Amino acid sequence: MAKFRSGCMAKPADKVTIKKYANRRLYDTESSSYITLDRLAAMIREGRDFEVVDAKSGEDITHQVLTQIIVDEESRGATMLPVNFLRQLIGLYGGQMQGAVPPYLEAAMEAFDKNQKAMAGAFGPNMFADLAKRNMAMFEEAAQAMTGKKAKSSAASDDGSAEELAKLKEELAALQAKVDKLGK
Repeated sequence: MAKFRSGCMAKPADKVTIKKYANRRLYDTESSSYITLDRLAAMIREGRDFEVVDAKSGEDITHQVLTQIIVDEESRGATMLPVNFLRQLIGLYGGQMQGAVPPYLEAAMEAFDKNQKAMAGAFGPNMFADLAKRNMAMFEEAAQAMTGKKAKSSAASDDGSAEELAKLKEELAALQAKVDKLGK
């Protein structure tokens, strides 16, 4: 069973069978309709699990179809695989290390997914946008202090600025603690 980008694994009962016919058309047995490789890619992004079988022989051809999706994505300009990586990967085919590469790559992707989720959980979805807003506010206040002018929208007193600065320091310390925790 394959793991997908979202890190979600569909329940075994939710596994969809896709039949590939000789005319290269893909038939989704769940929705009883023909679908495209783009739809399969969308299913992966949704965390849906599926298998692709040859309609005539019943052979599992999921690997080949997933590889074709990657080729299509790469040909559209959405390049994610560096040329040097591709060369190294091709060089490993037929070599002594060929059997060790798939489990290594799978473990590396699982670790990447785990780290990505940990970072998202630690910083929250809007952390960078919030930091950018706060930085702009601090730059505006610094510019006002240097020029001696107050912005029309700024109704904060010096005490309010001190409180805001203390609040920002507390939030920065909390973020630093989260980063330190992730580093351990």
